[in-house]
Amino acid sequence: MTRQATLLFDADPVDVDGESADTSVDARIAAIDWAAFERDLTHDGYAVLPKLLAPSLCSEVAGYYPQEARFRSRIVMERYAFGRGEYKYFARPLPDIVGQLRESLYSRLAPIANRWHGLMRIDARFPATLSEFQTVCCNAGQTRPTPLLLRYRENDYCCLHQDLYGEFVFPLQAIFLLDEPGRDFDGGELLLTESDPKKPGRAEVVPLRQGDAVVLAVNHRPVKSSRGFYRAVLRHGVSRLRRGERRTLGVIFHDAK
Repeated sequence: MTRQATLLFDADPVDVDGESADTSVDARIAAIDWAAFERDLTHDGYAVLPKLLAPSLCSEVAGYYPQEARFRSRIVMERYAFGRGEYKYFARPLPDIVGQLRESLYSRLAPIANRWHGLMRIDARFPATLSEFQTVCCNAGQTRPTPLLLRYRENDYCCLHQDLYGEFVFPLQAIFLLDEPGRDFDGGELLLTESDPKKPGRAEVVPLRQGDAVVLAVNHRPVKSSRGFYRAVLRHGVSRLRRGERRTLGVIFHDAK
């Protein structure tokens, strides 16, 4: 069963008195049933936030890709045996919507991250605000921003991986699908695998539609056993794109060295 967080209002963005719901991302994030979200996230290692971005915002963010001044680097995945396709890391200052999503989601996810670390007996704890966490990263030499835009075209794919960039790793990240499956592309499913030391591993396709976000574990999640909790290791990737173009926004909360 696909895990989707509950929104406390209609998930379809609408115009209110001429003002697009595109401008109310913070309100939409605040309206999520975060207790239900945390239960699903801890159970599966991921949870979907449906229709978090309206189509117009998806188009706006996807349209940043050719604007070279917005980015600090471009990675061609085939050169590094990461798969096929390419992605670009945003430079500072981040675009307003990217910074807004990163800051607003962090404040809701940090308490969950701290509870996860407590269950997994990991000492690190995370401050309440993104700016405080960025100071922690900066003091450890992690100064480069990590939000990124990814672009896949026909026959492109991404190998299973983890987004680990330094000593301080925030255990959750978000991925936003900016194009519509079946209309803009075929294939290109988000894949999630889990290696469990106490039972056979699993693989799962995470179905997403345009504007959906998925929050997933960066490296591991807590799994309950008769003696407490242990760690299951997760990786994610993208299956081969059969047609069209698929673009995603990745929001990673720890910065890179």
